[in-house]
Amino acid sequence: MPQPADLVVRAARVVTWDPDRPDPVTAVAVRGDRIVAIGAEEAAAVTGPRTEVVTGGMVLPGFQDAHVHAPFAGHDLLRVWLHDLEGRDAYLAHLAGYAAAHPDAAWIVGGGWAMEHFPGGTPTKEDLDAVVPDRPVFLFNRDVHGAWVNSRALAVAGIDRHTPDPADGRIERDPLTGDPTGTLHEGAAYTFNDRFVPRPGRADWEEAILVAQRHLHSLGITGWQDAWVTPDTQAAYQSLAKNGELTARVVGALWWDRHRGLEQVDELVHRRATGGAGGFHPTSVKIMADGVMENYTGALLEPYCDGCGGQTDNRGLSYVDRDLLVRAVTALDDEGFQVHMHAIGDRAVRDCLDAVAAARAAHGPNDLRHHIAHLQLVQPADLPRFAELGVVANCQAYWAQSEPQMDELTVPFLGEERARLQFPFADLVRHGALLAMGSDWAVTTADPLPQVEVAVTRTDPSRRGSPPFLPHQALDVATALRAFTAGSAFVNHDDDAGVLRVGARADLAVLDTDLLDGTDVLPTDARVTLTVASGRVVHRS
Repeated sequence: MPQPADLVVRAARVVTWDPDRPDPVTAVAVRGDRIVAIGAEEAAAVTGPRTEVVTGGMVLPGFQDAHVHAPFAGHDLLRVWLHDLEGRDAYLAHLAGYAAAHPDAAWIVGGGWAMEHFPGGTPTKEDLDAVVPDRPVFLFNRDVHGAWVNSRALAVAGIDRHTPDPADGRIERDPLTGDPTGTLHEGAAYTFNDRFVPRPGRADWEEAILVAQRHLHSLGITGWQDAWVTPDTQAAYQSLAKNGELTARVVGALWWDRHRGLEQVDELVHRRATGGAGGFHPTSVKIMADGVMENYTGALLEPYCDGCGGQTDNRGLSYVDRDLLVRAVTALDDEGFQVHMHAIGDRAVRDCLDAVAAARAAHGPNDLRHHIAHLQLVQPADLPRFAELGVVANCQAYWAQSEPQMDELTVPFLGEERARLQFPFADLVRHGALLAMGSDWAVTTADPLPQVEVAVTRTDPSRRGSPPFLPHQALDVATALRAFTAGSAFVNHDDDAGVLRVGARADLAVLDTDLLDGTDVLPTDARVTLTVASGRVVHRS
């Protein structure tokens, strides 16, 4: 008998995504960190008396999240976590309880509040003052494009009616007095956070990453791309990888400082050369091209509507000037970096595609796998360019649904014609684009299954049967699952994952339900029962 396997998983269906193994497969065997057998007979041949045998409904390659903020999500989980709460009263009650339980905390920090629960999407300092009057409070909103602060925080920063708005953001103000009301948008929030909020130490970031890793593993996720890696979080990842505590494979997208220019490329090259270890690979660079629709900073080709049938003169913000973006992507491409771009509005998407086109013209085709995340509004003329340029469409599928933020803060300000162009997943596939998927957690859920369900139904899983959002852009289940496994592994340059074949690294997600059996079962009808990362069981329910 061949050397026995450590683990054999038998299931109604093993999805390999291997074009050389199209026949139905019902078992996979693992020894060490490798897959050693695929198929029922082959797995039986390596099943010994000490082999652990488990059963499931479906086995997939481990999910990979192509756009996630694990350290920041873990940080919030350990402090003020508002993501699972709904509404102003729930937020304030939680904050009051946290402040009472942590009387020695000099600052109250965290995040996760949703704009939809406040008039105009902007909460006020007075609400925070009522529950935490004595200490500064700084809370990022759910999409991390704005922050809610109290009067004490504004005083610490010296922000008053005379403080000018930064070029890349806005201080929300009382229209009569000009006094700051307690909401900071975009660069105003980021600058405040960088200058005044106490910075976590390396041990804090390590704890946050481990908390996040446990959660992600519980959802079948075996690898991810961190879309916002600072020097501090990079050091924490590197330390955990060296110590063997980082059980996921992680690609770090090093943060491009939009207040600087090409002089930072050499620094990024140095960080790549010195900051990797084990399963952590700082080989990507993240550039934010624009903001978001809900606060009207997403960059548009034509101005925002005013929500009442008229038009404004606001086309949103380009955080990196188009010419600099072209030069930056070209320079990073020349250095062998993958470029991970945030683009929400149609102007930002076009600018990012133009930047990759310029890099291609300068250096020719390559396998760096540049990708654009979010892709909320894409003009039809730009859809074919993804395949033509080899740009991966990094989709955040959970956003493609009707919910208050979409219905009240986005659609009226885009207008009906542009609103119909949002999240064009099916059109991207029809034009030959390769799809990857990411959660943007903690902006929305990290769980791949509800994200896949929204991609398939264009409806919130908690409101099944409600009208779908632009249903002609829905994907089939197999395409969505492939995007969250093989597609994201491709973007992460993880050619040893995303496909189950003999000799590949053993990254597996075991579900209790077969999602491809042709019945009416939907993704959130299933749950992950086992996660295997590099042959190691990292989650078991």
